[in-house]
Amino acid sequence: MNLCFQKSRIRHFIWVLWVISICSSCGANGQPGGDASADNGNTVKIVSSFPLTGSDVGQDQTIVNGIKQALSEANYTACSGKLKIDYQSLDDATAASGKWDPAQETANANKAVAEKNVVAYIGTFNSGAAKLSIPILNQANIFMVSPANTYPGLTKAVKGSTAPNEPNVYYPNGKRNYARVVATDDLQGKLAANWAKLLGVKKVYILDDQELYGKGIADIFEEDSKKLGIQVLGHEGIDPKAADYKALMTKIKALNPDLIYFGGITANNAGQLVKDMRSVGMAPDQVKFMGPDGIFDQAFADAAGPAGNGAYATFLGLPPKELTGAGQKWYKSYKSTYHSEPEPYASYGYESAEVVINAINKVCKNDRDALREAAMNTKDLKGLSGTFSFDKNGDTTLAIGSGNEVKNGKWTFVKMLKF
Repeated sequence: MNLCFQKSRIRHFIWVLWVISICSSCGANGQPGGDASADNGNTVKIVSSFPLTGSDVGQDQTIVNGIKQALSEANYTACSGKLKIDYQSLDDATAASGKWDPAQETANANKAVAEKNVVAYIGTFNSGAAKLSIPILNQANIFMVSPANTYPGLTKAVKGSTAPNEPNVYYPNGKRNYARVVATDDLQGKLAANWAKLLGVKKVYILDDQELYGKGIADIFEEDSKKLGIQVLGHEGIDPKAADYKALMTKIKALNPDLIYFGGITANNAGQLVKDMRSVGMAPDQVKFMGPDGIFDQAFADAAGPAGNGAYATFLGLPPKELTGAGQKWYKSYKSTYHSEPEPYASYGYESAEVVINAINKVCKNDRDALREAAMNTKDLKGLSGTFSFDKNGDTTLAIGSGNEVKNGKWTFVKMLKF
């Protein structure tokens, strides 16, 4: 063999070893920390799962950014530096579906269980996805906290709104491992109905996207609307993949509603609904359009285009720009770090990470069950909107709401709403 060639191969081999040694000192997201798959007693890992493909990516990437903010402030460490924290962001959407996918979410939860350093799972965005991952993580005693799930049945039974076996069906080992930092749809449905009443609505037609979250909140909105004396002209599910809804909107127009309420998410064609509503002659000053926080993102305003102006959305919290005190400080830090406006749930991504970091600091070891218990017993944690605890079900004790409207293609804050 040529001597120069041998020397070249030796130099290449040394270079490869050097690269491997450098990479092995980085965490899952390039942050200092051990290899997440290694048996490293001083490293714990947090995994998140959100739709990072499709129309929800704008909203969910800002949630991930919020998580990274909290971890960065903690220097990716806990317990006075004794524990390193690795973090990995997983995508539960697929290009084929354009939104969250059941098989992908299930795979993400199983991946978290298989990695013994994983002690916490932040997610999901969609309540239907949480329905799949909670039981998988529960059997492994992995704590799960959501910044966005609002379907009540994940944590509690609500008469007329949740299934008979909920929520116990999600906790096969008998221990609660799931909490959320946002309020639930039994509150949001009431919030929306009250606001509709204040807006002068007397007749409403209700649509939903036939998903767990969308159908659930539409049902609650219907019940609360009837209690307030608002006439419900009809309620039906849509095909989220339909090319258009002109025939449906023509039928609804003939009933002379004051409002069309849509229970669902942007990814399920919410923008097209508004376009077709306006195209058949239901003008904003005649028929209002309202949805829950599932459409409260820039993607909805972009998809609806000019037809979206005047659309309303409720949100179980305050838009980031409207936060005060610690929340305003966080908002300015986010803008400085990412040079962009945070979407509504970004602050809840930050708070979810704070819950996990706080629990790790109490346990100070890689012990899934101990961390689960510490996190579920979160008390008086100072969040961005106020101090909160988790109740016995894992629900936040802090509940605030807001009403928002699309103006000139952007969501704008209208007012605080009372429950």
